[in-house]
Amino acid sequence: MKWMIYGANGYTGELIAREAVRRGIRPILAGRSADKLAALGAELQLEHRVFGLDDAAALARGLDGVELVLHCAGPFSATSAPMLEACLQAKAHYLDITGEISVFEHAHRQHERAAAAGVVVCPGVGFDVIPTDCVAASLKAALPDATHLALGFDSRSGFSPGTAKTSVEGLAQGGKVRENGIIRAVPLAYHVRRIDFGDGEKLAMTIPWGDVCTAYFSTGIPNIEVFIPGSPAMIANARRANYFRWFLGLPPVQRFLKNRIGKTVKGPTAQQRETLATCVWGEARNAAGQTRTARIKVANGYALTITGALAVVDFLTQHRPAGGAYTPSKLCGADLVSRLPGSGPMEVR
Repeated sequence: MKWMIYGANGYTGELIAREAVRRGIRPILAGRSADKLAALGAELQLEHRVFGLDDAAALARGLDGVELVLHCAGPFSATSAPMLEACLQAKAHYLDITGEISVFEHAHRQHERAAAAGVVVCPGVGFDVIPTDCVAASLKAALPDATHLALGFDSRSGFSPGTAKTSVEGLAQGGKVRENGIIRAVPLAYHVRRIDFGDGEKLAMTIPWGDVCTAYFSTGIPNIEVFIPGSPAMIANARRANYFRWFLGLPPVQRFLKNRIGKTVKGPTAQQRETLATCVWGEARNAAGQTRTARIKVANGYALTITGALAVVDFLTQHRPAGGAYTPSKLCGADLVSRLPGSGPMEVR
């Protein structure tokens, strides 16, 4: 299959490209930065194409002959829709590594168009949301009549520039949970509880993670929240931020913060990616009050994004699923995360 990494000049896109070449796979590199792509293409001896996403004709030419796009250029709130539209027109499978709820919602609204085109649309094939999505699917299998689902993870890896910029956008938009099947806007740190993610009990708060959208498509469970650990000070600061979210959302403030991120945030080092594992947790509850809990220890988030994205690419080179919008667990199975390097067993109790 002839496939492309768009955003190959970015932090995560380059890591995926390097790992692909190490495995003997030869994707096309693409993006908007001509100099960076030319240098990376020459080093890896890969074809590269330079085009933006704001010119539909140029985008169509850029996808000429391509059967699958792994979209790695964030913030996906700005880049996903035009690339997805181009993939539908080109009849090329669309994958991305987003964690943004609005992007997941838009992608899954294209289900009928993707089915008609015979195209697989599967956003979130990185750390967002493979581990938590597989935990959600495993809990649904363990407690089929679950009505409430809580998911979470304990990660210490730090941010890449793209993830940090997305987080700045997220702060301005506030929290998100799913209640009775509907995604609802809520304050930051809306719910706080103590959770043992797999490394001891910790105070944790809700965040607007992608599973608020995707876990519903994977499980049908109507009430979903996602948690990360946070110190009392961190939770207090998040709650204080609710009072000036309007300011954080102002375009000049967003531009300033993102420019600062571009100059100062570099992403975790190779050593950090290799040594900092992540604990992933989930809890399902039914109307009778019965609960099931799942835990799995996985690789660092960025390391998992590399291997997870390539695992889904590999799946689509070997299988021909029906066209449509998928979550990672719906496409590749709930055991996808367990098959990735650095993952331990999924423990469901």
